[in-house]
Amino acid sequence: MSKDAVFTLKLEPQLRDAFLAEAQAAHRPASQIVRDMMRDFIQRQRDEREHDAFVRGKVEAGRRDRAAGLGSTNDEIETEFAARRAALLGKAAEAKA
Repeated sequence: MSKDAVFTLKLEPQLRDAFLAEAQAAHRPASQIVRDMMRDFIQRQRDEREHDAFVRGKVEAGRRDRAAGLGSTNDEIETEFAARRAALLGKAAEAKA
Protein backbone atom coordinates (compact mmCIF):
# COMPACT_ATOMS: atom_id res chain seq x y z
CA MET A 1 0.00 0.00 0.00
CA SER A 2 1.34 3.41 -0.96
CA LYS A 3 2.33 5.64 1.95
CA ASP A 4 1.82 9.09 0.53
CA ALA A 5 -0.55 10.55 3.14
CA VAL A 6 0.77 12.56 6.07
CA PHE A 7 -0.87 12.54 9.50
CA THR A 8 0.13 15.31 11.89
CA LEU A 9 -0.81 15.34 15.55
CA LYS A 10 0.04 17.40 18.60
CA LEU A 11 1.16 15.69 21.78
CA GLU A 12 3.17 16.34 24.87
CA PRO A 13 6.95 16.28 24.35
CA GLN A 14 7.37 13.73 27.17
CA LEU A 15 4.89 11.36 25.52
CA ARG A 16 6.62 11.75 22.15
CA ASP A 17 10.06 11.11 23.67
CA ALA A 18 8.89 8.08 25.64
CA PHE A 19 7.13 6.64 22.57
CA LEU A 20 10.16 7.10 20.33
CA ALA A 21 12.42 5.54 22.97
CA GLU A 22 10.14 2.49 23.26
CA ALA A 23 9.90 2.17 19.48
CA GLN A 24 13.69 2.25 19.25
CA ALA A 25 13.99 -0.32 22.06
CA ALA A 26 11.58 -2.56 20.12
CA HIS A 27 13.66 -2.04 16.94
CA ARG A 28 10.60 -0.83 15.07
CA PRO A 29 9.97 2.44 13.29
CA ALA A 30 7.57 4.66 15.22
CA SER A 31 5.47 5.15 12.08
CA GLN A 32 4.99 1.40 11.74
CA ILE A 33 3.81 1.14 15.35
CA VAL A 34 1.35 3.99 14.83
CA ARG A 35 0.01 2.37 11.65
CA ASP A 36 -0.43 -0.92 13.52
CA MET A 37 -2.25 0.85 16.36
CA MET A 38 -4.52 2.58 13.85
CA ARG A 39 -5.32 -0.73 12.13
CA ASP A 40 -6.06 -2.34 15.51
CA PHE A 41 -8.33 0.55 16.46
CA ILE A 42 -10.20 0.33 13.16
CA GLN A 43 -10.70 -3.42 13.56
CA ARG A 44 -11.90 -3.09 17.17
CA GLN A 45 -14.41 -0.41 16.14
CA ARG A 46 -15.72 -2.56 13.29
CA ASP A 47 -15.96 -5.62 15.54
CA GLU A 48 -17.84 -3.61 18.16
CA ARG A 49 -20.32 -2.28 15.58
CA GLU A 50 -20.83 -5.82 14.24
CA HIS A 51 -21.44 -7.16 17.75
CA ASP A 52 -23.85 -4.31 18.54
CA ALA A 53 -25.78 -5.05 15.34
CA PHE A 54 -25.91 -8.75 16.25
CA VAL A 55 -27.25 -7.98 19.74
CA ARG A 56 -29.79 -5.49 18.36
CA GLY A 57 -30.98 -8.18 15.92
CA LYS A 58 -31.39 -10.72 18.72
CA VAL A 59 -33.30 -8.21 20.87
CA GLU A 60 -35.59 -7.29 17.98
CA ALA A 61 -36.22 -10.97 17.22
CA GLY A 62 -37.12 -11.53 20.87
CA ARG A 63 -39.46 -8.55 20.81
CA ARG A 64 -41.14 -9.84 17.64
CA ASP A 65 -41.55 -13.28 19.20
CA ARG A 66 -42.99 -11.78 22.36
CA ALA A 67 -45.41 -9.60 20.37
CA ALA A 68 -46.50 -12.71 18.45
CA GLY A 69 -47.30 -14.46 21.72
CA LEU A 70 -44.30 -16.76 21.60
CA GLY A 71 -42.07 -17.41 24.58
CA SER A 72 -42.77 -17.82 28.27
CA THR A 73 -43.53 -15.52 31.17
CA ASN A 74 -41.07 -15.06 34.00
CA ASP A 75 -43.34 -17.06 36.31
CA GLU A 76 -43.43 -19.96 33.83
CA ILE A 77 -39.64 -19.96 33.59
CA GLU A 78 -39.23 -19.81 37.37
CA THR A 79 -41.65 -22.74 37.82
CA GLU A 80 -39.88 -24.83 35.18
CA PHE A 81 -36.43 -24.28 36.64
CA ALA A 82 -37.63 -24.82 40.22
CA ALA A 83 -38.84 -28.25 39.08
CA ARG A 84 -35.48 -28.90 37.38
CA ARG A 85 -33.57 -27.91 40.52
CA ALA A 86 -35.75 -30.15 42.67
CA ALA A 87 -35.19 -33.08 40.30
CA LEU A 88 -31.43 -32.57 40.37
CA LEU A 89 -31.39 -32.30 44.16
CA GLY A 90 -33.40 -35.52 44.33
CA LYS A 91 -30.91 -37.30 42.07
CA ALA A 92 -28.01 -35.99 44.16
CA ALA A 93 -29.67 -37.25 47.36
CA GLU A 94 -30.21 -40.69 45.78
CA ALA A 95 -26.58 -40.84 44.68
CA LYS A 96 -25.40 -40.13 48.26
CA ALA A 97 -27.63 -42.86 49.72
